[in-house]
Amino acid sequence: MFVKCRSFGLYGIDSYELEVEASVSSGIPAFEIVGLPDTAVKESRDRVRSAMKNCGFKFPAARITINLAPADIRKEGPIYDLPILISILKATGQLCENVSDCAFIGELSLSGELRAINGVLPMAIKARETGIKNLFVPFDNGKEAAVVEGVSVYPVKSVFELMRHFIDKDFKIPKALPDKNEKYENFCLPDFSQVRGQAEAKRAMEIAAAGSHNVLLIGPPGSGKSMLAKRMPSILPDMTFDEKIETTKIHSIAGILPKDGSLVSQRPFRFPHHNISSVGMTGGGSFPKPGEISLAHNGVLFLDELPEFSRNTMEALRQPIEDGIVTISRVKSTLQYPCSFMLIAAMNPCPCGFYNHPSKKCSCSKNMISKYLNRVSGPILDRFDIHIEVPPVEYEDLSSFKPEEGSAQIKMRVDKAREIQRERFKGTKINCNARIDTEMFHKVCEITEGANKLLKNAFENMGLSARAYDRILKVARTIADLDNSTLIKEDHVAEAVQYRNLDRKYWGGNVK
Repeated sequence: MFVKCRSFGLYGIDSYELEVEASVSSGIPAFEIVGLPDTAVKESRDRVRSAMKNCGFKFPAARITINLAPADIRKEGPIYDLPILISILKATGQLCENVSDCAFIGELSLSGELRAINGVLPMAIKARETGIKNLFVPFDNGKEAAVVEGVSVYPVKSVFELMRHFIDKDFKIPKALPDKNEKYENFCLPDFSQVRGQAEAKRAMEIAAAGSHNVLLIGPPGSGKSMLAKRMPSILPDMTFDEKIETTKIHSIAGILPKDGSLVSQRPFRFPHHNISSVGMTGGGSFPKPGEISLAHNGVLFLDELPEFSRNTMEALRQPIEDGIVTISRVKSTLQYPCSFMLIAAMNPCPCGFYNHPSKKCSCSKNMISKYLNRVSGPILDRFDIHIEVPPVEYEDLSSFKPEEGSAQIKMRVDKAREIQRERFKGTKINCNARIDTEMFHKVCEITEGANKLLKNAFENMGLSARAYDRILKVARTIADLDNSTLIKEDHVAEAVQYRNLDRKYWGGNVK
């Protein structure tokens, strides 16, 4: 007998509809799975056989052939256990109900219980697009799938419970409901009020948050570079619903959503160790998975001790920073993962960390300092909109009882600036000043004559690149937004230029 059962597969961060075709015929008993299955899919044979027997169903002594269509896409993982079991039950007459408007996904234990899987959210979105009315998922994935409206999601604990849902008219599995508590917003974020002094650095971080600009922090050990970076999420604008969906899809596929989790409602903050490989940073592998830059999508990627990252890892960031998309190319497929993130990096000015320190002597030679700084290439340096020096904190600031401005107050100003940008870019794919494209550049960056002269002098005297010119003007646009000014004025450009002074100070040949 031949039957079909509907399910879904994953391709990058998107899903595709998959049909599980089962043919049960007489002959020498065998159980074959075709359709480019990987090892985990092939092992479904043992899990399905054991689950059926332990749940009281009869496993047929016949020739069973399972085809996972379309057959030209490689299938991976244990997510097809449940639809394979359902298709066998249908083919052997042990399940007679019509399931044509249903789809099934889930991994089976040997006892017939369902285990949570990765990537349920994109599958639920695809289920809605393909007209599926009922989606059966593992119990722990219920709230994640229930975020998608238009599909009835049933969280299933075991095969026995699922069969009872179809056979027993007096029993129905309760539909899953989306989590309204949004747990991700409940935990306490570090606050800028905990940072003593560093008024200039805080101002730079506020500008960066207002325009989603990349920031490079340079300073000696203990000056507060990491402390400032880790407080950036507390002043970023709240995520829109579309951003939550995009971010949750990536985290779901990567398998880092908490158990029984729903939408990611807090902007991601990723801080990989400097020994990470380029594949770990950008994504990939034999079965491609999202890397750190994609896990930071719509959030912050923090690279502490930037020169300690390998050259290959740093250079791999160049195109994704510009495009907001990383492409993973393999012989048989090409995948794209979104990676629109704010990059914050921190580094010491020299190997010992005390070059230009007001009270401690640097023990590094000129050659050592130059070699250390040259680990960060010019093209990578150009991709930071803001360079800020973080000096040692003064004792008076550390011992002062004067309260520092908190994240809530800073966030109010950031939100107002972002609202101006949303109105400015309405109807386009751009959502912040850092993403202004060439077509809109001169239209939205209107500049006064005096500001233009100042920018020209800075460009010629500092030997800036064309990319650095664009970055300065974008930062000036954000400063003007914070000042609620339509035009970019001289003081806005002057402040933006100050955030490129480290180009000249450290990399401009002034190391002594």
